[in-house]
Amino acid sequence: MIQETFPMTVGGEEVLTERDLLTRVESGQAMSGADAVRFIVIHCSATRSDRDYTVEQLLRDHKARGFRTVGYHFYIRKSGVITQHRRLLEVGAHVRGYNRCSIGVCYEGGLDVDGKPADTRTPEQKAQLIGLLLKLRRLFPAALIVGHRDLPGVKKACPCFSCEEYRYLSPYP
Repeated sequence: MIQETFPMTVGGEEVLTERDLLTRVESGQAMSGADAVRFIVIHCSATRSDRDYTVEQLLRDHKARGFRTVGYHFYIRKSGVITQHRRLLEVGAHVRGYNRCSIGVCYEGGLDVDGKPADTRTPEQKAQLIGLLLKLRRLFPAALIVGHRDLPGVKKACPCFSCEEYRYLSPYP
C-alpha cells in the first residue's frame, strides 16, 4: 500500500492531492519530478552588448511569440541581477523538444555592437552564472549543463561561447 504524502510542495507551490499533481503534469504545466530534469540549457538573449534588454522587453517579446510568460526559468542581466520566471519543475518554453526535461538559463547579450555573435558576458554575469549553475547542479545532480547550440538539431550560435567548461561542474569543492 502506498502512503499518501499530500499536501506536498512542488516547485514552490502547494499541491493538495495526487489528482492535482497528475493534472498539472498531464496538462504540460509541470515536469514529472526532479528526475525529469536531464539538461540545464544556457542561452543568450541575442541582443547587442551596447543596448539594454530589460525583463519587460523579454516578456513582451516572448508574449509576442505566443508564450504566456518568459520561456526561460532564469534571466541574468548585464548587472548580474538574476530574475526567475518559471518555477523549477514548470515546463519551460526555451528549446523545442527539450522543454519537458530541462531548465533554461538565459543571459542578456550575446551579440557585439555590430550585431555579430560574441561572448559579451560581463564579469558580474559570469560570476552569477557559475553560482546559479552550482545551485541547480545540487538540485539536479544528473543534469548535463549544455549550451542551446549543443543540442541536436539546433542551428544557432546561442549561447555565444562554449559551455564545455560548465559541462561537468561539480557543486562540491
